[in-house]
Amino acid sequence: MTVRRSAAALATTAVLLGAAAPVAVAAPSPSPSAEVPPGLYGTTDPTYDGVWRQSLAFLAQKIEYVTPSTQAVDWLVGQQCGSGAFTSYRDAAKPCDASTVMDTNATAAAVQALVEIEQHREAADNGADWLKSVQNEDGGWGYNPGSPSDANSTGVVIGALARTGVPVNELTTADGSTPYTALQALGIPCGEKDGGAFAYQPGKKSDDGNKDEKADEDSKDSKKDSKSDKDDKGDDKAGLVANLDSSAAAVLGLLGKGMAIGDANAVKDPVCTKGEDLSPEQSAQNGAWFLAATLEKTPYLEQAPMPGAEDSAPQPDFGNTADAVVALAAAGHKDKAAASVRWLEKNSRTWAKQGGPAASAQLVLAAHATGTDARNFGGVDLVKQLNATGPAPAATASPSPTPTGAQPTSGTSSDDGGLSLGWLIGIGVLVGTGIGLLISMRRKKQQP
Repeated sequence: MTVRRSAAALATTAVLLGAAAPVAVAAPSPSPSAEVPPGLYGTTDPTYDGVWRQSLAFLAQKIEYVTPSTQAVDWLVGQQCGSGAFTSYRDAAKPCDASTVMDTNATAAAVQALVEIEQHREAADNGADWLKSVQNEDGGWGYNPGSPSDANSTGVVIGALARTGVPVNELTTADGSTPYTALQALGIPCGEKDGGAFAYQPGKKSDDGNKDEKADEDSKDSKKDSKSDKDDKGDDKAGLVANLDSSAAAVLGLLGKGMAIGDANAVKDPVCTKGEDLSPEQSAQNGAWFLAATLEKTPYLEQAPMPGAEDSAPQPDFGNTADAVVALAAAGHKDKAAASVRWLEKNSRTWAKQGGPAASAQLVLAAHATGTDARNFGGVDLVKQLNATGPAPAATASPSPTPTGAQPTSGTSSDDGGLSLGWLIGIGVLVGTGIGLLISMRRKKQQP
């Protein structure tokens, strides 16, 4: 998950929308055709990431005891269609229809956010129901309904379903596939090159790095007998290409966790387990092993340079590094992410400011997952920076120590805006003071 998922996902949406999408751009330029509406976080064109960045902002605020404004929450809920699905962004004044492009990633992020802030639970449940209705036959999800399953989409959808209480392992398709088996099918076996990593999607790669369409057609034609079918499955595994972003997403998905996790202590060194009949937990630990080994070489992940860039060397990938930190912490190995957190503290300031709410939110999530102070992250108050990108919060409260591994709670418990912890404490003090004064006055009256 970069600031707005992968470049491949953006390209898919662009084709479906009949427009050219910005590729791997953290903060797309404002567009005259997409005016930023009131209530939305950020100032850039929301066409491809409006719901996504709003949802990440809510997740990050919630774990730092910030309750988003009613206006901001209403904007997010207003993006939902009657089916329960969310689009990447839409004009809410116009009804959803057959031409509306539904977005599984945006829906899953919105569901997680609404559950986390404890508001509009019915909308969250409707979103989860829609996600279940568009599950692919292989058990996973693609970026849009009907598109091939990918690790990023499947991982974030699992997190949403798990947060709404759906037993993910029971979501079986006709051939017995589950969301977990869909992710495991994208795992590169331990002992092989990039073992433990996950691919974005299955498929072979030709020498020029593009998908070999003929190989795919030959693979389809060969599935006519059981022996060929087995051979193809082996070829599919052999043809998997490691993807750092997808590996982090798959780890969270296989662990059944959402994007916002609590601070947990490391439990043991990650290991890469060989074998075909692995549990989801074992496959997740394999992914964590790969991420830990990769970050041991350099404390940050890399991405290819932008097309046409003067510098052809790989560039640091701040967003995926933050996601890898969260994945390692979720798997119980935050000690393996410590160097990466320190690197992010020193180097991510410019990226976070330019990347807008989603970038700041990703850093907050990474900081919280590792027990790092998000309010003093390399000298930057990430929470204040995030709050400034949207409407003034409804309430804030200073963090208090929470049990290790616990999910902190703050904000509201109903749709009416609720009262924050700070307000409750303040009201308690006032009530206590008032009672004390009444007792004192009564005692004075009783004196002779």
